[in-house]
Amino acid sequence: MVEEVHIIHQKMRAAQDRQKSYADLKRSDIEFAVGDKVLLKLRKYVSDPTHMLKPEHIEIDEQLSYVEEPKEIFDRKVRKTRNGETALVKVLWSNNKVNEATW
Repeated sequence: MVEEVHIIHQKMRAAQDRQKSYADLKRSDIEFAVGDKVLLKLRKYVSDPTHMLKPEHIEIDEQLSYVEEPKEIFDRKVRKTRNGETALVKVLWSNNKVNEATW
């Protein structure tokens, strides 16, 4: 019985090693040489006079910094751990957009 368990452990270890090596191959950095052709899917920008970006006004002090202040609370959660509970709050900060709210 002990020998069978030892064989099973060896097979599992070999399968994990194969899995790791495959993942490392997939994760390898892509390198390009001079002259390689790279295909990018770009679309031509069609100008539209109504499409204007409005600059945000941020007040900067003498030290070239600004203060982020909480603007709105979006969500609340309580995360339970072994030692207790932690309250989490999702906050929208001043000078940020809705999709940039942080926990």
